[in-house]
Amino acid sequence: MPEIVVAAQGRTDTGKNTNRRLRAQGLIPGILYGARKTPVPVAVSPKEIGAILRSAAGENTLFDLELSGSRRKVILKEYQLEPLKGRLLHADFYEVALDKPLAVKVHVETQGIPIGVKVEGGILDFVTRELEIECLPLDIPDRIVVDVSAIGLNKHLRVSELKLSDKLKVLTDPDVVIVHVVAPRAEEVVAAEVAAEGAAEPEVIKKGKTEAEGDDKKAAEKKPEKAEKPEKAEKKPEKKDKK
Repeated sequence: MPEIVVAAQGRTDTGKNTNRRLRAQGLIPGILYGARKTPVPVAVSPKEIGAILRSAAGENTLFDLELSGSRRKVILKEYQLEPLKGRLLHADFYEVALDKPLAVKVHVETQGIPIGVKVEGGILDFVTRELEIECLPLDIPDRIVVDVSAIGLNKHLRVSELKLSDKLKVLTDPDVVIVHVVAPRAEEVVAAEVAAEGAAEPEVIKKGKTEAEGDDKKAAEKKPEKAEKPEKAEKKPEKKDKK
C-alpha cells in the first residue's frame, strides 16, 4: 500500500467564526490527539480526508500527518459530516505508536450463499456488521470476511466461532450473533403467492370494469325515462272583457 501523507497547518484561533473562514479557504478544522500529549488544533484539506474515507480501509487507514516539517503516524479518531450534503466539516486525528496495540472497529463482510437460503428457502439476516478488535496499527485489516455458505436454516454464526488471525484480538462479546438464517414469515409467503398469481389479475380487473361500464350504460339509458317530468299544463287564455 502506498504511503499516504496529508499536509496540516497549525492554528491558534478557534471558534465558529474561525471555522467558517477556514472552510471558505477550502480547509476544515481538526485536532491532533496523542497519548500523554496536549491536543493540537490543525487545519487540513477535506478532499484529502475524503479520499482516505473512500479507500478500502476507510476510517482505519494509517497515514502520515505532516505538521511543522515533521510527520506523525495517525489514524482518524472522529469526523463530522454536514447532515444534508454530506460535506466534511471537522476531522480529529490520533497519533499512534507502531509498537502498541490499538482498539478499532472493523466492518464485517459476508461471503457465499448459505445452504439454508439456497436449498432450504430461508432468509439470511445480517445482524452484526461491525466488530471491535485490538491489534498493532500495521495489522489493522480493511475488513473481516465471514464465510456463511455452510449455515443451514435456523442456524447462526457467533463471534466465538470466527477463525481470525492470531494478530487480532476480538473485543466484541463472543456470544454476539453475526448472521443467522431464518424461515420466511407467513406474510412473506403470502406475498410471494400473490406475486406469482399477479399475471392473471389485470384481466379480471379489466373484465370487472367492462361489466360495470355496461351497467352504467344501461342505467344511463333508463335515466331519462325516470327523470322525465309531466309537461306543465298550458296556461289558460286570458278572459276577454265582455262587451
